[in-house]
Amino acid sequence: MINFYIMKVRLFATLRQVAGAKEVEVDLEAGETVRHALEGVVELCPNLKERIFDEKGDLQRSIIILLKGRNIRLEEGLDTILGEGDYLALFPPVAGGKG
Repeated sequence: MINFYIMKVRLFATLRQVAGAKEVEVDLEAGETVRHALEGVVELCPNLKERIFDEKGDLQRSIIILLKGRNIRLEEGLDTILGEGDYLALFPPVAGGKG
């Protein structure tokens, strides 16, 4: 039996502006990964592709992705397995402040 669920992906700053939404929902199957969720985001918001993935299909070095508040780079990166009740938050590069 395949178990499907909906994952919420929250977008911040310029990612939110590009997507035109604060949050998107992607359909996932049990055992899918962060990569699957991000591919679902890009399917819904194609303009985010270059901001999330590099030309090789790897995660852009400057983007921060949190899974339930923890950086996915501290887990298995794009191969981190997701489960029902998980959520992702995507943050673009941040610069600025007083010099």
